Amino acid sequence: MTASRKGLTFEDIRRIALSFPGVEEGTSYGTPAFRVSRKFITRLHDEGEAMVMRMPFEEREMLMAREPGTWFITDHYRDYPMVLVRISAVAEPVFRTLFERNWRAAAAKKHLKEFDGD
Repeated sequence: MTASRKGLTFEDIRRIALSFPGVEEGTSYGTPAFRVSRKFITRLHDEGEAMVMRMPFEEREMLMAREPGTWFITDHYRDYPMVLVRISAVAEPVFRTLFERNWRAAAAKKHLKEFDGD
């Protein structure tokens, strides 16, 4: 990705996800998904333009209010601590940071040590 381009492609998402130790690609609800230690990190939303990710309600509401073109939910996710992030609108460092946070919450200690160099 060039520094001047903001949005990502699904191939960028795949590259980012698979750069983390222990991440495996599979499917969830019939769409590509990424897991670590058999725990969900993210998946492509059914419409194919956004990724589904865990996020605390308060943070989700703030981001959706600030950047509604990037962050949103559907009625299905209203009561779950999840957010949809539009792939074509999110900057790589922002997506990478959120992915890493969710990866760290699910990764086994050996994967964390490998990533952190301990």
